[in-house]
Amino acid sequence: MRRFLLGVLIAIVCVAAGSALYAYREVRVDRSLPVGETTVLVPKGALASQTARQLAREGVIASPFLFDLLVRAEHAGDRIRAGQFRFAAHQSLEEIVRELITGGRQVAVWVTIPEGFTARETAATLAAHNLGSQAVFDRLFLHGSISLYGVRTSSLEGFLFPSTYLVPIGASPEAVARQFIDQFLAELPPDAGRRAKLLGLTVPQVVTLASLIEREAKADDERRLMAGVYYNRLRRGMPLEVDATIEYIFPKHKDVITLADLARDSPYNTYKHIGLPPTPIAAPGRASLRAAFNPQASDYLFYVYKGNGHHAFSRTLAEHQAAAARYLR
Repeated sequence: MRRFLLGVLIAIVCVAAGSALYAYREVRVDRSLPVGETTVLVPKGALASQTARQLAREGVIASPFLFDLLVRAEHAGDRIRAGQFRFAAHQSLEEIVRELITGGRQVAVWVTIPEGFTARETAATLAAHNLGSQAVFDRLFLHGSISLYGVRTSSLEGFLFPSTYLVPIGASPEAVARQFIDQFLAELPPDAGRRAKLLGLTVPQVVTLASLIEREAKADDERRLMAGVYYNRLRRGMPLEVDATIEYIFPKHKDVITLADLARDSPYNTYKHIGLPPTPIAAPGRASLRAAFNPQASDYLFYVYKGNGHHAFSRTLAEHQAAAARYLR
């Protein structure tokens, strides 16, 4: 019996040693893959297991199982980067995992610009992804321009479309801006010039109005109605009185707009100056752009936030004051 148990123990040790040797070879020694330089796009938000299967399908690694084990051993499940990677031929599995964690062979990175971001916030986001200097992006975004339906914009504020982009590492600031601008142009209605003319504005002015909607509206089903309010006030020569334009004056977000803020002399103060501000105040998303080019007709001239993402709309000042008294307690 003792000889039998000893034999079993020896067999177990041999199997374990053999497995360890196999794993060591597969993880650190084997360099049969990739057979050539291979570019792989790791989707934003992909799990380690999903990335492993993708790498196996594209011939970068042989064993998704060993990849997953190595990632777990390194406690690196949440450190694998998304983006585009270019893997050199004949790398070990360990080297592949290391490059996914450190970004050593990353050639493009995913960048998400949320709706309602200003040009400065976009510049800061790009700098945080190590895609360039924030100061350089600031200068380009705030002093660059595009020609839009025969009108030259005074900056790129509002024309850097908010979305998720795969930005090449090392791309020039101008190339990065071009990505955003091209997407913005693709989001405009095909008859944007005609629609803007019918609304009595230029296309850049409609985009400016869309930026107000973006910063003020919270529910998609109110954006077109809010757009209608702005057009009604513009036609009547009434100041727009949009708090978000006051906030744009300040370098940092303000939770409360004071009476002193409302008295500031700035072209962006839509309480003091009639008409639209000189530029957009943020990057409008798809829903706000569509609302600005296709406003909902109504007699409403006022709105006040009533909670749960919605507003109370009013036709007269008396109705508006009653709504404000009710909801702004």
